[in-house]
Amino acid sequence: MEKQVLLIGNVKSFMVSAIAKGLEKEGYEVTCCEPSKKAILELEYKPSIYILYLGDDVAKDSELESYLSEVIDSERFLLYLIGTREELDMAMTFIPNIKITETYLRPIDVKMLAEQLDIVVRDSSVDEEQKKRILVIDDDGTMLRMIKTWLSVKYRVYMASSGKIALSFLQNNEVDLVLLDYEMPVMNGPQVLKLIRANLQTAELPVMFLTAKSDKDSVIAVANLKPEKYLLKTMPKAQLIGAIDEFFTKQG
Repeated sequence: MEKQVLLIGNVKSFMVSAIAKGLEKEGYEVTCCEPSKKAILELEYKPSIYILYLGDDVAKDSELESYLSEVIDSERFLLYLIGTREELDMAMTFIPNIKITETYLRPIDVKMLAEQLDIVVRDSSVDEEQKKRILVIDDDGTMLRMIKTWLSVKYRVYMASSGKIALSFLQNNEVDLVLLDYEMPVMNGPQVLKLIRANLQTAELPVMFLTAKSDKDSVIAVANLKPEKYLLKTMPKAQLIGAIDEFFTKQG
């Protein structure tokens, strides 16, 4: 990934101009774009990092935000939002939190923003063969694509939309971690994990639940299967990735 960003906002705004100049000072090539679907579609080249500045009533532009929410699944860019708490909350009525890489309250420290983007750019340059391999199992296609987008910066990510597909994949492929949904049709997460544990080839494979089920009974029900962690889909992106990073760090 190159040090290039698409900055979406009122190009005549002092703050948008200041953010662009600040990022350029930190070595980023910045493409500024008016906050409209039409303006984005007219761009010949789009970087892999989008920054949406929500001032000047941009947060109220449902067409723009609905468009970004739709195309992020296919174009796989990282989306950062900058705004007031109210602007961010309004924007997230059109763009699900799961699709947003990070949010920042304004006024923003541009140098801090650049430092965080540097981490993303640096991690994306790691040799694919050196990356840890993660299998994500979930029947929700949108969730699969978004988790892949989030994690592919640091990890090699494989996707399976059912337990059956996942188990077949694991018979012929080695991975370092499985992220497993709890509720799925035909074969649910606990059933998949039981079969993983019953197979000598995969019995010791690290598995984390990544689920919307947060009730105590569901957690207790799978405790004897010894998942590494029980993560919630409602977790902020940084916290979710941090939990996975921490796991691999402890592994050495």
